[in-house]
Amino acid sequence: MPSPRAQGAKRRAARHSGRYLLSHGPLLARVTRNDLHARYVGSLLGVGWTVITPALFLSIYAALYLFVYRAPVEGLTKAQFVVYLTAGIVPYLVTAEAIGNGVTAVVANRSVLTNVVFPIDLLPPKAVLLAQPTMAVGVVMTIVGALATGLASWYLLLIPVIWVFQVLALLGVTWILSLVNIVLRDLTQLIGILLILLLIASPIAYTTDKVPSSLRFIIAANPLAYYILAYHAVVSGKFPSPLTCLGVVAFSLGSFAVGGWFFSRMKAALIDYV
Repeated sequence: MPSPRAQGAKRRAARHSGRYLLSHGPLLARVTRNDLHARYVGSLLGVGWTVITPALFLSIYAALYLFVYRAPVEGLTKAQFVVYLTAGIVPYLVTAEAIGNGVTAVVANRSVLTNVVFPIDLLPPKAVLLAQPTMAVGVVMTIVGALATGLASWYLLLIPVIWVFQVLALLGVTWILSLVNIVLRDLTQLIGILLILLLIASPIAYTTDKVPSSLRFIIAANPLAYYILAYHAVVSGKFPSPLTCLGVVAFSLGSFAVGGWFFSRMKAALIDYV
């Protein structure tokens, strides 16, 4: 027989967890802001780490591809290639942070499960929002870099649109993974490995035409690749290809719809396992 806690969660279950983003949006924003502040309390550089982390990662990646692999994208100068890299590496960093923290969002916050003020449906979204300062810094770096290196175009205005779609996708993915992790605790370690593979399989520093035709199915099967290709296109002064647009829109809306539905339906059944 389900416990009172599970029965209460079932009674409160919504058709889609996304409704809490609207009904409890201000609360989510306040809690996220407090968690961001707590993250950097006592840190010497504070929020400066949101700039330093992507900058260091970008520097290492740029040095590797510029001076070791010597694989700049055709038609781009070295400075423009760094901007191109920024447009690809930052979305990956945000994805890795959001999923890495989102997968443990429920099991790491047991005290919230009985909180009637803050629905557990907002725990995965909070993990996604906590990763967005890195993306905000990356967007500024990308736009400033594009302006400084001659890559400025009206297509840069599409970056926030792609960003919104990426957030929707991450919300859906973290809703699903956070519940699966309740019954499959090895998922946390597995996700770490998958994120490394995702880094390798994403066209961050190369174009898809450089990939052997026999291996291009890996790019096609990688959801993150479509977002990176979209960012790369607008930075290069082009509109994303129809296939890229289809991949971004379909995965974002599909992930958000399925993830919110899955979390809403399954949380009552799994809450006692936390």
